[in-house]
Amino acid sequence: MLITVDPDSSVPPFEQVRARIAELARSGEAPVGTRLPTVRGLAEELGLAVNTVAKAYRELEAAGVVQTRGRHGTVIAAAGDASLAVAAKAAAVYAERVRGLGIPAGEAQAVVAAALDAAYGR
Repeated sequence: MLITVDPDSSVPPFEQVRARIAELARSGEAPVGTRLPTVRGLAEELGLAVNTVAKAYRELEAAGVVQTRGRHGTVIAAAGDASLAVAAKAAAVYAERVRGLGIPAGEAQAVVAAALDAAYGR
């Protein structure tokens, strides 16, 4: 399982770590139950502060991508599609909100497309 950080990237290191682990889980390269390195171990390996890696792990856990099992470490969660469920719920909330504001569907989709382009650096 290869996790790297590009120090010259405009993307913050914690986000690079979070995105890479999420991609490994989504692609199946890190199957359910795969044990991740300890926060301290990964931080040392990548030359990052412990809090940087801890933030990435917390966000992954909140999204349902990983589970922390105390002394047994952090593993890729069985509910790999949990992050998609969270995204679907957020999309539903957004859709109801813009409909309530009277924004036409096409314009609402354009707003989402622009936000995604900005978030993914396109």
